[in-house]
Amino acid sequence: MPEQPDLEAVASLARAAGRIGIDTEFVGEGRFRALLCLVQISVDDPSSSDGVRIEVIDAQASYDHAPIAALLADPEIEIVLHAARQDVGLLKREWETEITNLFDTQIAAGFAGLGAQTGYGNLLQAVLDLHLDKSESFTRWDVRPLTEQQLSYAREDVEHLLSLTDHLQERLRESGRLEWAREECRAMEAVTDERDPDLAYLRLGRIARLKPRDLAVARELAAWRERAAKVEDKPVGSILQDPALVEIAKRKPSDPVALEQIRGVQERTMRRHRQDILEAVKRGLAAEPIKLESSERDRSDARDAPLISLAEALARSRAIEAGLAYELVASRSDIQAVVAAVRCGSDEPDVRTLQGWRRELVGAELIELLAGRRSLDVDSDGRLRISDSAPA
Repeated sequence: MPEQPDLEAVASLARAAGRIGIDTEFVGEGRFRALLCLVQISVDDPSSSDGVRIEVIDAQASYDHAPIAALLADPEIEIVLHAARQDVGLLKREWETEITNLFDTQIAAGFAGLGAQTGYGNLLQAVLDLHLDKSESFTRWDVRPLTEQQLSYAREDVEHLLSLTDHLQERLRESGRLEWAREECRAMEAVTDERDPDLAYLRLGRIARLKPRDLAVARELAAWRERAAKVEDKPVGSILQDPALVEIAKRKPSDPVALEQIRGVQERTMRRHRQDILEAVKRGLAAEPIKLESSERDRSDARDAPLISLAEALARSRAIEAGLAYELVASRSDIQAVVAAVRCGSDEPDVRTLQGWRRELVGAELIELLAGRRSLDVDSDGRLRISDSAPA
């Protein structure tokens, strides 16, 4: 592994250019949360032969990340990443910083009509006609020393990131979609991989089917499991799997014999955590029962299906016209919520399709359609036509 780079010098270049490209390598398998292994950086460098300086930080070695962490939180510096969700959560936790002025090239690709989930290698090929070697995609980044092949792969992940950004931003600027893309990227800045143990039960499958008392027990069990997994640095499922947790919440065992009758509890868990589980059940029984609030999605009706399809047709049509990936504009669950709200005569649901640029593109028109003030038909060319008012 090479010596740690001069991060003060890198930060100085980034401030002069007003941006920095970042990628990370991490290992998440078999852990409670991902382990940060490498941080790759690219900055514009006029003194370099190819105009860019690339550095690789060994996150498992001793180093001072403060100069780069300060850049991430500086709204004057554009932070460029690709598919940024995991990187953002990891860097915010490990470097104890915020991330502002984020530009995600994967999100930008969706606004440029290149697909909302396009991988970095495919995007480089589509935009810059470059081929990226992905032979080290599943390498062990936590094992030292790293090979030259691994380090070369890591550098490649940021080598063309800024050039790709230039091309995407120019394309979006020409189409008038750059600010829409930036608005979408800003939402990614709030991503975190920190989890509240007391809310962990909400991630359990089919919790809406549990009775209020069962839910209170499930909340205590899930919170205990979250804390135990963090202490042991293991995935929560290796402590106690969801089906077994839900079954315990339903049966509410009060002694080891009753607990042992429940299928799915691993022998290791029973041996190490038997008493912890029983105490969590006891706390849940003593707590107030939990009644989940119903949402617009819960109030869906089978008869909504034709309206949902109609609404999706409108949203897809507007996405095509705007040259956007449909996934950026609307989701089926959002449209279901809008349809249910209009049917029930309730307030507009808090869904992204009715907010910001999406409302401007199609959200407001969607409400008009469902209220009967817009109509859809097919023109002579076989294309969907949207009329300003419903036919008489």
